[in-house]
Amino acid sequence: MYENFKSEIATQISALLGVSADIIELAIEVPKVATLGDLALTLSRLRLKGNPVQLAQKLASEFQLSATITAATAAGPYVNFRIDRTTLTRSVLQAVHTAGSQYGWTSEGAGKRVIVEFSSPNIAKPFHVGHLRSTIIGNFIRKLYKANGWEAISMNYLGDWGKQYGLLAIGFERFGSEEQLVADPIKHLYDVYVKINKAAEEDPTIHDAARTYFKKMEDGDEEVLGLWKRFRSLSIEKYKDIYAHLGVHFDVCSGESQVGEGMERAMKMLEDANMLVEDKGAKLIDLTKYKLGKAMVQKTDGTTLYLTRDIGAAIERYETYNFDKIIYGMSTRKGTAVFLEDMLTDSKEKMHDVMRANEDKYKGVIDPEHTAAVLGMSAIVIQDFSAKRIKNYEFDWGRILNFEGDTGPYIQYQHTRICSLERKAHVSINLDADVSLLTEDATREIVTMISQYPDVLALSFRTLEPCNIVQYLLKLSRAVSSAWQTIKVLNQPKELAEARLLMYSSARIVISNGLTLLGLEPIERM
Repeated sequence: MYENFKSEIATQISALLGVSADIIELAIEVPKVATLGDLALTLSRLRLKGNPVQLAQKLASEFQLSATITAATAAGPYVNFRIDRTTLTRSVLQAVHTAGSQYGWTSEGAGKRVIVEFSSPNIAKPFHVGHLRSTIIGNFIRKLYKANGWEAISMNYLGDWGKQYGLLAIGFERFGSEEQLVADPIKHLYDVYVKINKAAEEDPTIHDAARTYFKKMEDGDEEVLGLWKRFRSLSIEKYKDIYAHLGVHFDVCSGESQVGEGMERAMKMLEDANMLVEDKGAKLIDLTKYKLGKAMVQKTDGTTLYLTRDIGAAIERYETYNFDKIIYGMSTRKGTAVFLEDMLTDSKEKMHDVMRANEDKYKGVIDPEHTAAVLGMSAIVIQDFSAKRIKNYEFDWGRILNFEGDTGPYIQYQHTRICSLERKAHVSINLDADVSLLTEDATREIVTMISQYPDVLALSFRTLEPCNIVQYLLKLSRAVSSAWQTIKVLNQPKELAEARLLMYSSARIVISNGLTLLGLEPIERM
């Protein structure tokens, strides 16, 4: 966005300091406080000898201003630069429309490959809100890497193996119903799993039987594997529907059960490295010197655990994909077992009720059901992404379904307002519009915010924090809303209307890009 301006500044500062222009350009950034300037040179990053405050004053006084760079002032160890407002505005708005959906993208990761593993639910169990955060954060990270030039492969690694499936099979023999299984497989299997666990509390031998059953699975018993395969197939079909509602796509869908030779090689590698110890017939990795205790990788009966399969999977993935980086998204199961389908349905219905309240606008919505579903999903995702991802996540109906204030529907509403303006305006988008007419403080604020989107994107990539994008979108939406009543397009002179429409349209593109990056569909009517 600011490349040409940075280059002009760096070239001149390079001549004054005798330092490479490329190095200087890396030290020029958009200041956090817009009133200080459009660009700032941080002298401390150059690691030069002498007093940086005095050097800043010297550079500011010796810098030759131009038609583009109109001011250079010292502020402590910084040199702040002002760019001609019309030149900057034209550059920003044209860049947005030229790049479109890829505005803010970079090619920094060109030639690199990342695997993002996320969601990873356990089969035969409902997809609950504990999986939501892993799924939407993983989807965001995949899109973020793609926006930075990486080849990003999304992977869903299902929990489809282990003793719990022996437990489920025994439960199905006792409590299962073929009719209910066909009607609603996930719900029925979940009910069965709850019942058999409760029974096992009173009869511990059930767990012994489950271990025996799983041993048969690992030994390849076709009869017991047949039932497991059916449970797995039914679960995957149900998950596909949920992922479609979430707008999430996976390039690879695998599971613990598909880890093959890599698991045996993993065990051999651990043995060759003398990392294994035996304890009553079981094999463990001794990590006590790292203050991590001992981790079991093989049970007494020879069956494997999740950790064993995970190590084997990592080996196989690297050999298959030759990735430069792999990122794991872990789900949380803290809180009550609120099923995601119920949450999506409730949020959609609530938004549908809000939409129906305005009959005139409701008539103009082409697909009310779909729009309500998108708005409901927007409410869920924006509320979830409003805080840093590393914070504990506890599902709260009140927080999720509160559509007042800084919410997903609010951002979507600002997007639809601009879409409506573009449809109704008496002028078309003109990239050569006279942007010198955008003189108001409100328009300056919007253009400045639009210009900052690439930097927000870069910050999000460094931190992998979706909250940076969310807070930015909320701020930009508020700026658009504040300007709406005074910075009008309709019934304005042609030149002024074109300039303002270009600005609003650019804001709409940026809001659309941000929503898409967060995994949300921007809507045009509501």
